Amino acid sequence: MAITRRTVPGRISIRRQVSPVDIVVGIGVIALLYGVTRLGESLRVTIIPGTSSSRLPTGLSHLPYYAACSLLRMFVALALSTVFTFVYATAAARLRRAEMVLVPVLDILQSVPILGFLTFTTVFFLHLFGSVVGLEATCIFAVFTSQAWNMTFSFYHSLITQPRDLDEAARMYRLTKWQRFWKLDVPSSMIGLVWNAMMSMGGGWFFLTAAEAITVSGHRYTLPGMGSYIGAAIAEGSLSKVGIAVAVMVILVIGVNALFFRPLVAWAEKFRMEESEATDKPRSLVLDLLRRSHLRLYLAVVLRPVGWLLDRMTRPFGLAEHPLATDERRQRAGDAVFWVIVTSLVVVGAIAGLSYLDRSVGFGAFPYAIGLGAITFSRVIVVVAVSTVIWVPVGVTIGMNPRLTRLAQPVVQILASFPSNLLFPFLVIAFIAIHLSLDVGSVLLMAIGAQWYILFNAIAGAIAIPNDLREMSTSFGLSRRQRWRRLILPAIFPAYVTGGITAAGGAWNASIVAEVAFWGSHHLSAEGLGAYITNASGSGAPDHFAKVLTGVIVMSLFVVLVNRLFWRRLYRLAESHFTL
Repeated sequence: MAITRRTVPGRISIRRQVSPVDIVVGIGVIALLYGVTRLGESLRVTIIPGTSSSRLPTGLSHLPYYAACSLLRMFVALALSTVFTFVYATAAARLRRAEMVLVPVLDILQSVPILGFLTFTTVFFLHLFGSVVGLEATCIFAVFTSQAWNMTFSFYHSLITQPRDLDEAARMYRLTKWQRFWKLDVPSSMIGLVWNAMMSMGGGWFFLTAAEAITVSGHRYTLPGMGSYIGAAIAEGSLSKVGIAVAVMVILVIGVNALFFRPLVAWAEKFRMEESEATDKPRSLVLDLLRRSHLRLYLAVVLRPVGWLLDRMTRPFGLAEHPLATDERRQRAGDAVFWVIVTSLVVVGAIAGLSYLDRSVGFGAFPYAIGLGAITFSRVIVVVAVSTVIWVPVGVTIGMNPRLTRLAQPVVQILASFPSNLLFPFLVIAFIAIHLSLDVGSVLLMAIGAQWYILFNAIAGAIAIPNDLREMSTSFGLSRRQRWRRLILPAIFPAYVTGGITAAGGAWNASIVAEVAFWGSHHLSAEGLGAYITNASGSGAPDHFAKVLTGVIVMSLFVVLVNRLFWRRLYRLAESHFTL
């Protein structure tokens, strides 16, 4: 029963005919919009100066509401992260001068722990939006900072390693910059972007406890949500409530995976670049239902003017092509002006920041913080090295087998999205029982939050290997070792570099919750930069802001130096030698 006919190329004529599938999908969309609207209206937090609203009801009847609130914040942050990824990564990949600044800035942003962002942004959002919207904006921004950098690195690396024949085709067809972005850049990066979006969602769940319980001027304000519920259950020392939180989180992760990410993974298969088609592709019942619905065609007709308007608005920016000739003298002059402006801004900011630190804690705090940073850095190295040895083979095995991918994806998503905060009570009890110092145990806690970046990127890299190359390796009778050396490792290397750099950044961020652990009256602390920042943030001392800033600066220096000296060289190697 056809409902469309193409009368003119590029135009769709729709007959008004509704099927049962349309009714089901329509009801689902209306229910979703209604639920989001009502939930947004119910998110109200009243702040009265001089009081505290840190108590959160932990009854079972409140859990559905808490779960819905956290889920809404997570998806709002994911939407903002996606927009940020498209804008920031495209600018970094396509603008030569901007790349020189945006990539190092991204390194710094990735290294700043969530407590650093909360310390600096809470007062800003409260003054900007007021008490109600301000706290929600602070929480969403905190979740955004745990999601955006991973996706941005993935999209940026996909753009700079784009096959040359696609670049030449875009210039030959004289595509505008918007047409190239929407018809080439986004589709060619979709597989890695979807898998990194899943990882970003997991990163959001990981830091949700810190994002939903915010300290403002010595007062703690708790937003309704699963993160704050988990924090309250840990503070009470209630294993039963922690177990309930575990069950609810598992249900949430499975639901999000089945209704959102699995359809995205199956849909992203259409963007695989290969000459032969895979025999066993990922499938999704939700995606099949949406494809059978006619509502998507109505939506396409409604959004077509938007695409036309964007195309017209971006035409003045020119075509997606490289200039045939450049004026080197003019280019050097532009570079000089650009770097004078950037250097001036950096110098002014550095002088203002260092003057504040000198007045507050003195420069003597930096050697101590650098020593703590070296300790945490050693833990980061162990986490990345061990995660690489363990999870790259596992990720390749999953990604090379579509049937195994379909079966393992929900399990991997649950493990990656599972907040390690929920494991802290059990691990702290185990550490105390076996007399294990948190100086050693924190490595395990950091790995729980960071290892999944390597696994997800290994899976995404293996999935993106064209099926014709797999068949060719089989036809040539390559041994297992030759297949890994000649096909698998070179093919997944760009994705692994993205996973490695984000895993290292994730380990640095995880140190703020891994080097300090609580369970009821028990308090374990490790020596390291993460513990230094966490203790300074919660101390309430007059110089706590300066100490947090000192820790953030030192952590950023470590991350930027390692990225510049090690990971960025691997990026260039992947760009020049290992692009498909």
